[in-house]
Amino acid sequence: MSTKPATPAPTLFAAAADAGGAGPFAPGSRVGVLLPLPLGGLYDYRVPPSERAGVVAGQVVEVPLGKRREIGVVWGAGTGDVPEAKVKDLVRAFPAPPLPDVTRRFVDWVAAYTLGAPGAVLRMAVSVPQALEEARPLTVYGLRDPADPPDLERMGLKATRARLAVLRAAAELPPLPAAELAREAGVSDGVVRSLAEAGVLVPSLVQSQLMPDRPDPEHPGPDLSGLQADVAEDLRRRVRAHEFSVALLEGVTGSGKTEVYFEAVAEALRQGRQVLVLVPEISLTGQWLARFRRRFGAAPLEWHSELTAARRRDTWRAVAEGRAAVVVGARSALFLPYPDLGLIVVDEEHEQAFKQEEGVLYHARDMAVVRGQLGSIPVVLASATPSLETVLNAEAGRYDRLHLPVRHAGAEMPAMDVVDMRRFPPEKGDWGRSWLAPTVVEAVTQTLEKGEQVLLFLNRRGYAPLTLCRTCGYRIQCPNCTAWLVEHRLVKRLVCHHCGHSAPLPKECPSCGAEDTLAACGPGVERLAEEVQGRWPQARSVVVASDTLGGPSAVAAMMERIAAHEVDLLIGTQVLAKGHHFPELTLVAVVDSDLGLSGGDLRAAERTWQLLTQVAGRAGRGEKPGRVMLQTYQPDHPVLHALATGDAESFLEAETEGRRAASMPPFGRLAALIVSGEDEAAVDSTCRALAAAAPRDPAVEVLGPAPAPLALLRGRHRRRFLVKTPRGMRIQPVMRGWLTKVRVPHSVRVQVDVDPYSFL
Repeated sequence: MSTKPATPAPTLFAAAADAGGAGPFAPGSRVGVLLPLPLGGLYDYRVPPSERAGVVAGQVVEVPLGKRREIGVVWGAGTGDVPEAKVKDLVRAFPAPPLPDVTRRFVDWVAAYTLGAPGAVLRMAVSVPQALEEARPLTVYGLRDPADPPDLERMGLKATRARLAVLRAAAELPPLPAAELAREAGVSDGVVRSLAEAGVLVPSLVQSQLMPDRPDPEHPGPDLSGLQADVAEDLRRRVRAHEFSVALLEGVTGSGKTEVYFEAVAEALRQGRQVLVLVPEISLTGQWLARFRRRFGAAPLEWHSELTAARRRDTWRAVAEGRAAVVVGARSALFLPYPDLGLIVVDEEHEQAFKQEEGVLYHARDMAVVRGQLGSIPVVLASATPSLETVLNAEAGRYDRLHLPVRHAGAEMPAMDVVDMRRFPPEKGDWGRSWLAPTVVEAVTQTLEKGEQVLLFLNRRGYAPLTLCRTCGYRIQCPNCTAWLVEHRLVKRLVCHHCGHSAPLPKECPSCGAEDTLAACGPGVERLAEEVQGRWPQARSVVVASDTLGGPSAVAAMMERIAAHEVDLLIGTQVLAKGHHFPELTLVAVVDSDLGLSGGDLRAAERTWQLLTQVAGRAGRGEKPGRVMLQTYQPDHPVLHALATGDAESFLEAETEGRRAASMPPFGRLAALIVSGEDEAAVDSTCRALAAAAPRDPAVEVLGPAPAPLALLRGRHRRRFLVKTPRGMRIQPVMRGWLTKVRVPHSVRVQVDVDPYSFL
């Protein structure tokens, strides 16, 4: 998409503004309230006498809806469509800051662009109802005199190891809630509470408001090279201007992009404004947070799905009240109610993880650009391998391109070797089948002998992607999805990576009943680990994948172990492919470079090039030179050629021409219509009705319906239409007009995906 957010449909915000502005709305006035539910429009309510000061647009309120109560947001004046006798009073206004004007406009814009219900978008902005109430006083526990801890024996208590651990923690820390003090001491809550009952710990009440340490923009940072300093000054100027702009910060892996955009963060802090940094995955935040603390002397607030409910509540409130100076988070952090946002950074902007594939279907990178324009905010898109859409926006002058072509501190880019597996097939070992070419085995051995680290990269979790019967050929499939079950030998389960279904590995074939005939086909990281143990038993090896790590703290601990060289050989998936800096890692071997090159996805080649470039960038980031070995059965593939020669420009040019010739994004527009339901007949009937009502415009091409590649997902049968239009044509009115012609039964769900990224 381009940077011009021309609203694709009349909006609720505009309608509410036309009907009466922002208020305040006095008692007795009608107001239009948007509910965070998948509903279409505003609901009229009356401001009750109890709200003596009235309410304003953006105020979060509680309203009656049928026999229940719901939260909602005052969007403006009432619509006047409901007879006065049927209009109900608001229950109350919450003691929380109103949603900023720009947040409400953003909700409206995203709903119009994605064809999502405005209430469903609003739900992402008010996702923590507990944060709407005033924080209750919190009971914390501490010592009367931390300098003179009490003598447990004199108080008639046995000095157990757990109790002593609590005393040590209480002496070193400020008073804490029981759960937090217990966690710091490594004991259960009961130990803390028993000490409080015995009078050892003193309870007190404090306000539970989160007061994060403010990052210091003047805290000493690393020395920047001349080129880095020039780019950093360009970004600082953008922040000082308080104007919308988009800068593509492009640089080779290891060029110091993070340290450069930190200077823009520092400038926003000097201006007293808030900063949002979007990252595609939680696994990327560990080392990023450490670097942030070193630069600013304090941590930012985090926003992602792994936070506790209490932390989400405190963070939402801190953002809304302006106490959160910097937020780093996943895509949903974009919808937090920032009262004074001054900078948005999208790190690893090319990542597919920025596309939300459930609920409201949006791309956080694109919506970040929209949020920047609506709020007159500079946006920085950072990547070593920017998406084709972003590159073309830069070439067209819509984005500014800032380039860091060399690694920081004189580090060299790694040497690239393509290993033709047809000429150098793996040799079988005592542990079973091998997956590594002899030249790779030799390189790994030499690297380990030099005391350096190795990464064996295979973007496939588990032990084997397929289990089949050698007698009858039966393949074990998920009962809920059109997908094979993946063997995870470490937990002795077969797991579906789409719906989470798992089952024990059967001893006999479910189809023919033959015993001991089930065979694992193909390698996953667990199977590769078997070969590593067989070939290099003395090496300290570890499997690093999303299902072998816990939450962000576990990821951070693992990355610290690797950085401290407590691990010699890493066997990892894409969680290790980007954002990490391991100075002793000098060899990266990609076990299956062909994985992802096919499959009918229009971005398959681009995505594989990005992934392999990123994982190759983990090698040689310190003083020692790096080497990358790409195992492949397609050595002449354009992606492998681009990687081997370092000629990314030629690859992107060829990719661009291919997309232009086919009028595919970004040279054409796409929207997908996904029809799903548990009743296959109802799904097919709805598809027939949709096909009959499909647009007849010669500029609009409708493909389908056809079974989705994942024709069964989580027990729902799925069919897809793909709509293709010229680039300059607004696709939303086409989709909206089509859908209004068909009555969809309640048992069937129809989702619109404007600008689809996944074709599964």
